[in-house]
Amino acid sequence: MEHASRSVPGAQAIARAASLLRLVTAAGENGASLASLAHDADLSRSTAHRLLSALRMEGLVDRDEETTRWMPGPELFLMGTVAAARYDVTALARDIVRSLAVKTEESAFLSVRRGDETVCLLREEGSFPIRSFVLSEGVRFPLGVASAGLAILSFLPEHEANAYFERHPHLGERWGRTHTRTPLRRRLAETQERGYAVNPGLIVEGSWGMGAAVFDRAGRPEWALSLTGVEFRFGPDRSPQLGRTLLAHAHELSTRIANTRR
Repeated sequence: MEHASRSVPGAQAIARAASLLRLVTAAGENGASLASLAHDADLSRSTAHRLLSALRMEGLVDRDEETTRWMPGPELFLMGTVAAARYDVTALARDIVRSLAVKTEESAFLSVRRGDETVCLLREEGSFPIRSFVLSEGVRFPLGVASAGLAILSFLPEHEANAYFERHPHLGERWGRTHTRTPLRRRLAETQERGYAVNPGLIVEGSWGMGAAVFDRAGRPEWALSLTGVEFRFGPDRSPQLGRTLLAHAHELSTRIANTRR
């Protein structure tokens, strides 16, 4: 990536602007402050403000005049509508995600792989009154951090997983020592053996998750279904059934995608 930035004129500015766009969309409907965007993008406030102002002129971001927070702009909606015809599987998945939430009574999600991250596309609330709010539409996590990304990373070819670790040697510094290479590789092996991933409160204490990969026609894990809830709902007496239900729904969606996306 660094080599590409040096060899392609303007690549660094585009990469910085793209990073800000991702952060703005991940912030959701409440938007994000300039300070938080600059910090998360590892930019000075002046540079972040200059890039955001340029994006605003193009309609890609907007700024609330009362709160001064930055939000997705109207051009993103228009672009997304066009891109959806090729990349969006939410129409195929919506009833499956809803069924997963109904049958488990937990919050159910569809996430898509985007490079080295997962992005949540759909959230469906379960009927159980105590919920976890770690994940919602637009939220991103690195592969291997939340249960959806752990499921996807587990079923990538070994050389791709190895390359991912080489690109991200500092996951543990941001997400805790349980996300350093050795314990993370151990969870990858456990996920491969079980067929589904388990996140035992590693992001937010007491908030557990489970994830199962969804495959494209070539057999690549490009999406994941996941469940989140409070710890006692994911105990050993219940988690195997949750896992079977999750895998059944993931298989149904993989089959639907294979039969539709031609």
